[in-house]
Amino acid sequence: MFTDTLETDSLVLQQFGRDHVDVFELYDLFAESREDVADVFEYVPQEPYATVKEAHEQLTEAESKWSDHEAAQYAVYTADGELAGYTGLFLEWPRRTGRIGFILGKPYWGNGYAGECATALTELAFERLDLEVVAIGYEDGNERSQRALEKFIERVGGQYEGCLRNWTPIGDDVEDHHRYTVTRAEFQQARNHT
Repeated sequence: MFTDTLETDSLVLQQFGRDHVDVFELYDLFAESREDVADVFEYVPQEPYATVKEAHEQLTEAESKWSDHEAAQYAVYTADGELAGYTGLFLEWPRRTGRIGFILGKPYWGNGYAGECATALTELAFERLDLEVVAIGYEDGNERSQRALEKFIERVGGQYEGCLRNWTPIGDDVEDHHRYTVTRAEFQQARNHT
């Protein structure tokens, strides 16, 4: 149902699973022992990896969701073949909606990769999976993601839907979530004007 590989101008997105991702490379990028990992996970409802086994379990879970058609998750590789993070389209079939999420290692911030991932997954949602809406968001206070998502939404013709209060559990807190959406019609119209 999903395609194993997606390509953008700067990235290759490869199925997020044990056969396609080196578990040690994934662990090294998001291990709790990294100095910059606290910044990476500040606004993410997940903890850094404490062990290689945790990274392996996440890859296994992603494969299961892929097989069950619940989510299309991808490892994000740079043109040089470096693992930069991972992204995913999480499907809500009864609503004909896909929700995009991503996490990138700090060395890969500021390169436009979030927008490239979001565009590739939006194309997957509308052109291959026949969905009607794609949702994407950020947690309150995450100004870096806010700027990236605003650029993406402006480019694809979507809109800000609002703030979902007390929505995302992160550590001991529950953060507000700001949600944007783009419809298939808005996306096609934006594409026709570029």
